[in-house]
Amino acid sequence: MKHLLLFIAVLGLSCKQKKKYHDVEKQNEIVQQDTLVNSVLHWQGKLNKEYANPETSPLPDRYRKDFESLDFFKPDVNYIVIADLERTPEAIPFMMPTTTGRKSKEVVYGVLTFVLQGKKHQLEVYQNRKLMLEEGYRDYLFLPFTDESNGEETYAGGRYIDLRIPEGNKMQIDFNKAYNPYCVYNKKYSCPIVPSVNNLNVKVLAGVKSFQSDNK
Repeated sequence: MKHLLLFIAVLGLSCKQKKKYHDVEKQNEIVQQDTLVNSVLHWQGKLNKEYANPETSPLPDRYRKDFESLDFFKPDVNYIVIADLERTPEAIPFMMPTTTGRKSKEVVYGVLTFVLQGKKHQLEVYQNRKLMLEEGYRDYLFLPFTDESNGEETYAGGRYIDLRIPEGNKMQIDFNKAYNPYCVYNKKYSCPIVPSVNNLNVKVLAGVKSFQSDNK
């Protein structure tokens, strides 16, 4: 009888430990998601401060005087993906058209391959040879893209994401940090036009939404 009670006690302890193990795994996942969401919220707050500051804002005075916040989609970790980076060191620099007719000299740094909404996608990521010579931009990469939300929930011309060169061949793309070109807010800015190769055939309902002046 004592042996039976001891067996039951050990079995119960084992079950509790197993349950506790799963609870820990789930808790770790929640903590990780909270960390990602907090990163997005921090980025949103930083961007709002930039747009509110007359020294750094692309907004004309008529929009900035009453500015409180850009219109963001709610942070969604499903729009954070890990992409495979295939570098293209032999790529030839080309002139990327802009909204003002000026052209920006860019080079395809690499091709990003990832899965979003159950579909496999590829995007080219670019490096500006002139910009990379400036302090703080040596490892800067430029990711412009269009998607099926353009012209409805988001700006018709597509959006941009800032990235940094990784050490390895994996790169995180957080579409929650997609922002509008400055020319959306002020026509005095010259903004690169998204290459047609960088179109996503899904709706990316993440990042900065369309601005009230988009169609003005």
